[in-house]
Order: sequence, then C-alpha cells, then structure tokens
Amino acid sequence: MRLLEQFIRRYEHRRWATDQRAVLPFSWGLEHIGGRADESDPRGFLDEWVKKTLASSEEWFSAPPAQDYRLEGDELTFSTAVPSPWPENNLVHARFFPAGKAGPAVVVMAHWNAKPAEHVAICRWLNAIGISALRLTLPYHDSRATPGHERAHNLVGPNLGLTLLANRQAVCDARRCFRWLEQQGYGKLGVLGTSIGSSIAFITMAHDAAIRAGTFLHVSTYFGAVVSTGLTTTHVWEPLQSQVTREEIIRFWSPISPFPYVHRLKAGKQKALMVTGRYDPTFWPEFSEEMLAVLERDGIEVERLQLPCGHYSLGLPPFSWMVGARLGAFFMRTLA
Repeated sequence: MRLLEQFIRRYEHRRWATDQRAVLPFSWGLEHIGGRADESDPRGFLDEWVKKTLASSEEWFSAPPAQDYRLEGDELTFSTAVPSPWPENNLVHARFFPAGKAGPAVVVMAHWNAKPAEHVAICRWLNAIGISALRLTLPYHDSRATPGHERAHNLVGPNLGLTLLANRQAVCDARRCFRWLEQQGYGKLGVLGTSIGSSIAFITMAHDAAIRAGTFLHVSTYFGAVVSTGLTTTHVWEPLQSQVTREEIIRFWSPISPFPYVHRLKAGKQKALMVTGRYDPTFWPEFSEEMLAVLERDGIEVERLQLPCGHYSLGLPPFSWMVGARLGAFFMRTLA
C-alpha cells in the first residue's frame, strides 16, 4: 500500500506541474455582490454581507424557470438567472442525453476547467442503465469562456466578489436545468458533481427539494479551505494570502461552500453518495471526514466510497470503474 501511495502522490504532482496556470492579481471585487469597488472597509462589508447571505440563502440561490429554453439537437441553451459582465457567459449551455421520457434524470457537473468531452462517458453510462443525463457547462467554461481566457479563472480566482458571483450563478443555472427537466416530464431527479462541480451540486441539492439523490466525487467542507490548502489551487492562494488570512477566506467564501447548508438537506428524503480519495492533495481527507461526520450526525442517508487515490487519479482505472459501478447502482436504487 505504501508503494501505491507513493505512486499516486507522484502522479498527482506530475499532473499539477504540467498544467500551466497564471497567477492573477488580488481584488476584493465587491462590485459583483452589491458593494463598491472602492469600499473603504472591505472586510467589514464582507462580514455583514456573509451573515445576511447565509441567513437568506434560499433567496440568493433562487432561480425561476427560464423563459427562453431552446433545445437544438442535443444542445440545450437558456439565459442565466444571475447575469455576469460577460455576455458569452450569460447564455447557459447544457448537453442532453435522453434515455426515455418521464423516467429518472441526473444533472451532471464536471470539474474545474473540464473540456467539453469530459463526463460524457458518465452521461452515456447513465443512459445505459436507463437514466437521462443533462451535462451542464459551468460558468466561464467552453462556449461560456470570456475572450482571451482559456481557463475558467473567474469561477475560482483571487477576485473574491467575482468568485462568489460565479458560483452563485452555477447553482442557479443548475436549478434552471432541473426546472427544464420537470417541464419535460422528468420527476425523479438526481445530481452528480466532481470537484468544484461537487461543491456546486451539493449546494444545489440543499436548496432544491426536488432533487432526491446526489453523487459527489470529492468532498470538502469550505471553499476557502480547499483553495488555501489544495495543490491545484496554489496559484489562486498565492495572491490571496498576502491580503487575507486563511480564516478570513473561509469565512468570506462560506456562502459558496457546502458546509453551511448541511442542515438544509431533507433527512429521509434526500440521499447522498460521497466518493473521496485517501491521498487527495486538493480536497484533504480530514475535510472530507468532517463533512461526512456532520451529515451522518444530522441523519442524512450517506453512502461512502473511499478509494486509495488522489484528485486527478480518481479518473484512472481501476478507480474510475469502481466509481462508475457504485454511482450506477446508487442512482438505480435511489431514483427507481
């Protein structure tokens, strides 16, 4: 097992080292969340804003059905409920994989900077077991990317307010996907997310009682905890750490973190499958264990799958095969 751990850790570091990441400048970005760019006391503003937002998260993450759903071939588009300063990002794209009408359906959200083909295999696997899938393109990804930016810096970056806005937008976009599925007759609904997609998926399920089950690939407590400790986010933490402490970034980004919304899950009605990596250098295992302990304490029906892998390596065989088999069985049971 020691040899496997060494292999996994070397693989994780090699994957991280070969991916080019720009270090962007720090910004409070308060103009993206109702404040002013020249706010004299940004910490004071954020402290009050966070309290109010957590207390009224149902309103903050509200998303009525879109009025302009359009399905052409397998491509669904609609306007976002949370506009950003970039028009390209404000038209939501999702790829539809139908497996039949009025059956179960799952909204799928991939990891940060995922390419268009990623998670398509998961959607096809869900189809093979009789479940329709709708793969949501996250903000600032693919067709929603801002000009001149190949990477989705605005979804996770050293601009505090813009990161808050982008993750709120992602949750609201996901909720609009569920409203469209309901309009098509799908009533047995689930969600699946990987890495940041897992965070977004969890917050979505916590705010949408129509979602019966969720599969979360990589699990953590706070958005800011991951960014300040994770291997894959060192380039984001670098400009942040000179301006805010780790405790501050955890607090400031708590409205886009799963942990504050555990109490919103419906015990007995919503079920979760949590998949974690024992050697994950990005979503640290201790954060995963803390999250799982609180879910179980609150009576949420949780299935665990901990694998001897890391963050990137979860996508490698045999780990990916084990995840596929487990999530397939989970959704067949919970959405039947």
